[in-house]
Amino acid sequence: MLSVRYDRLGVKAGDRLLDLGSGGGRHAFEALRRGARVVALDADAGEVGGALAMMGAMGRDDPEVTDHGGTGVAAVGDARRLPFAEGCFDRVIAAEVLEHVPDDRAAIAELARVLRPGGTLAVTVPRWLPELVNWALSDEYHETPGGHVRIYRRSVLERRLGVAGLVVTGHHHAHALHSPYWWLRSAVGVGREDHPLVRAYHRLLVWDITAASPLTRVPEAVLNPLLGKSAVVYARKPEARAR
Repeated sequence: MLSVRYDRLGVKAGDRLLDLGSGGGRHAFEALRRGARVVALDADAGEVGGALAMMGAMGRDDPEVTDHGGTGVAAVGDARRLPFAEGCFDRVIAAEVLEHVPDDRAAIAELARVLRPGGTLAVTVPRWLPELVNWALSDEYHETPGGHVRIYRRSVLERRLGVAGLVVTGHHHAHALHSPYWWLRSAVGVGREDHPLVRAYHRLLVWDITAASPLTRVPEAVLNPLLGKSAVVYARKPEARAR
C-alpha cells in the first residue's frame, strides 16, 4: 500500500533514495524494484531488521530488482540527527513519520540538508479532518507511547518545508478507505483488533491491496479528495546558484 507516486517524485534507476521512518519498508521496496540505491532508516530496530531481511531476499530473488540493479540497506537512526553527509540523496521519502516526532522542524531541516540541490522529496502525514475525528473518538489513539503528537494542516506542513528551503511542487490525498477503518477502531477501542466489525473491515482492506479491484479502487479514487487519510506533499530543493 503505497502513498507516494514514484513517477511524480521522479525516482529512476541509480537514484540514491532515503526512506525515512521506513517501518517495514513498503516504500523502500518499491524504490528498490525501480533500481534505486535505497537506505531505509527507522527508529525501531525490529522494523529495520525485517526490512533488511526482505531487501536481501529481493536482491536475490526478485527479477525486477536484479534486472534494474537496485540495492538496499537498512539502519536504525534518529530523524533529527541523520547520519549522512549534506546533499547525498537524490530523492527522499518521509511517509507517516513527522507526526510522531516532537521536534518536526529539526527533522524537516535534516531532510532538506541531506537532499541534493535539484533533488525531490515526498512527505506524507495524516490528513487534518480524518485525524481530528480519531482524536475526538479516542484518547488512546494518540496517547500511546510513540503515537501521534500533532495534527497537521497541509498548509502548516508546506510552510515548514518552505522555511527549510524547499519549494513545494504539489500534493494529493490517499487511502480514503482507511479513514473509516481507523474511525471504527477509535470508536470500539484502538486495541480491539478482535472486534468483529474491525476484523471484517480489515479483511476488506487486505483484499483491496491484493486484488487491486475496481470495486474498491474506483470508489477510493473518488473519495480521496474528501476522505483521504494521508496528505502527500511533494517538494524540490532549489539548484545552487552560480557564484
